[in-house]
Amino acid sequence: MTAPVLVFGYGNPSRGDDALGPEFVRRLEMRCADAIACGELEVLTDFQLQVEHALDLRGREQVYFVDASAAADAPGHSVYPIEAAHDVAYTTHALSPAALLQTYDTVVGGPAPAAFVIAIRGEQFELGEAMSEGAAVQLTAALDDFVGRLGRLGGRTPATT
Repeated sequence: MTAPVLVFGYGNPSRGDDALGPEFVRRLEMRCADAIACGELEVLTDFQLQVEHALDLRGREQVYFVDASAAADAPGHSVYPIEAAHDVAYTTHALSPAALLQTYDTVVGGPAPAAFVIAIRGEQFELGEAMSEGAAVQLTAALDDFVGRLGRLGGRTPATT
């Protein structure tokens, strides 16, 4: 059985606050182990979104893409819905969440699941840096918000912030 909710954290753990997506997933795994074990929630991480990840969306009701952002809204993180859209990138090695949804529509042949971005404000993204103190604070706030959101997902209708 495919879990109805997928949380996909992406970013480079070697580039300071770019690790926010994967670290969000790591902490979520610890806090929501029961939901994962009973098949209500699945988590994935990678450095970037790729065409092949479209297949990970099959059978989902909701997908949350978690990433670091240099421009996330106050209070340090934001959650917003996204829809399928074509990227105007020159490469297919990395996709935006919207482009991944478009790929799903094309490859699977149907509308993608409801999708949301969780953007967490980061401050430093240099190679070899540790996560900044400010980003760690924002990560905790975003995770607390999301765990509360999961608690309200009985009808699978999340509130956006």
